[in-house]
Amino acid sequence: MLNMVTFFFFLLLFLVGSNRISVAEKAGFVGRNGTQFVLNGERVYLNGFNAYWMMTTAADTASKGRATVTTALRQASAGLDFVVYEAGRYKIRLIISLVNNFEDYGGRKKYVEWSGLDEPDEFYTNSVVKQFYKNHVKTVLTRKNTITGRVYKEDPTIFSWELINEPRFHRLNHLLEIGLEGFYGDSKPDRTVYNPGGTVLTGTDFISNNQVPEIDFATIHIYPDSWLPLQSSRTGEQDEFVDKWIGAHIQDCNNIIKKPLLITEFGKSSKFPGFSLEERNKFFKRVYDVIYDSARTGGSCSGGVFWQLTTNRTGLLGDGYEVFMQQGPNTTARLIAEQSIKLKNLKYPPLVTHSAV
Repeated sequence: MLNMVTFFFFLLLFLVGSNRISVAEKAGFVGRNGTQFVLNGERVYLNGFNAYWMMTTAADTASKGRATVTTALRQASAGLDFVVYEAGRYKIRLIISLVNNFEDYGGRKKYVEWSGLDEPDEFYTNSVVKQFYKNHVKTVLTRKNTITGRVYKEDPTIFSWELINEPRFHRLNHLLEIGLEGFYGDSKPDRTVYNPGGTVLTGTDFISNNQVPEIDFATIHIYPDSWLPLQSSRTGEQDEFVDKWIGAHIQDCNNIIKKPLLITEFGKSSKFPGFSLEERNKFFKRVYDVIYDSARTGGSCSGGVFWQLTTNRTGLLGDGYEVFMQQGPNTTARLIAEQSIKLKNLKYPPLVTHSAV
């Protein structure tokens, strides 16, 4: 019998609706109505963070691992069960990524190795490999949480499932997304000018991939530090890229894909030259302002999830993008809180919820 070790990324979201925060324990799943997310007849917007380390840390019951998870959730407002339980307790929803495209924590390559194969792209084509993945998905969806007693597929604390993080290449109560970074492909060659460097990146196509009927919403990532030449931060090229990158995807989700859009990863790394807290705050505000303007005008972009939340106890897991949620007049934490308040105060008439099934 194969010993399959799986790993999950967690994107944790505050759902912000008209005149109130839509809390996790409230009955009903989040659905979508065209380009909008809806819950109980109201539009909802999202503001959250990535925290890939949570399941591993929560499984460490012998030390202070679980206290670290509790601390992280409070500051921002067996392992997987505990994370889902704590998220519900702190009125936070989860996007759970089912596998990673890259080799970190195994990724899709591990499924290929379990099948006795060598080529990582056989994850998408080999029938045995695909069945391993399907078995994994079924196991997760039908798992009963040992703390809450709820089966995962019936738990509205889970906002959606991400099929794979940043890929190249049965219907649920929950929403479904692919995990794309947003790169344009051959289906719309004129849009590839918005890709970093204006090139076509093989194995992914934002338009055609997200037009699959079973996919509920589109995602993009934004990492101008690593996507663009280093000197671009001094010339203003990064700011221009961010505006055009988000704007193009909002336009396409409004007019072509006709589904909601979430920015599920964005950040600024302290490992690149010129980093400062002030520069990171400027970048976060730039992204948040575009999200807010879209939400305010009824556009498709409904929220952002930064990479990544970190606590003092998980500092060794930092990759340069970590955000500590300490309070203070000049912290990124204040910007994050202000964005949640702005989205919460948006007011729209009730919408009819379309079921996700």
